[in-house]
Amino acid sequence: MTKVEMEISDITLSGSSSGAYAMVLGEINGSRKLPIVIGGAEAQAIAIEIEKMKASRPLTHDLFKTTLESFDARVTEVIIYNMVEGVFFAKLICASGSKEEEIDCRPSDAVALAYRFGCPIYCEEEVLKLAGIGESEIAQSNEEIESPVPAKPKRRKKSLDALKNELAKAIAREDYEQASRLRDEIEQRQEN
Repeated sequence: MTKVEMEISDITLSGSSSGAYAMVLGEINGSRKLPIVIGGAEAQAIAIEIEKMKASRPLTHDLFKTTLESFDARVTEVIIYNMVEGVFFAKLICASGSKEEEIDCRPSDAVALAYRFGCPIYCEEEVLKLAGIGESEIAQSNEEIESPVPAKPKRRKKSLDALKNELAKAIAREDYEQASRLRDEIEQRQEN
């Protein structure tokens, strides 16, 4: 079986169901994308690691990483290896010394751990052929999404201090999506 190396291309709210997100994996040496619907907690866990943010308490994926490391084990790669009736299957390839184990898991958990361990993410070619989308489908879906939306009325900008205060509150309540948006806005304003 041929494995294709992937990376996170995007994580966005999914229009298909409430509270769900679309994790879009992009082919590293190509243009195909693999969208997978994941839960909000998993989307947050992935986003936190990508943004290099620190939670006030360890999240589940951090706990799992610490546990594996305490037993001298590590995740060396993750593979999305199957899709049945729209459900994706993944596995962690874990190593400890000369011993290697495969552990079945959800793709969202696999990706969250891959980013924590800094290991590659692979997708079987057959799965990518079945569920992946190419440039033409991406362009077509972007055209369908682009619809005239009435402009929102402009609101007064918050001060930089107010944004920093909101950022601290968002981190304290562990709302890392909001914290990420606030951090980006703060950085953008400081650059200007």
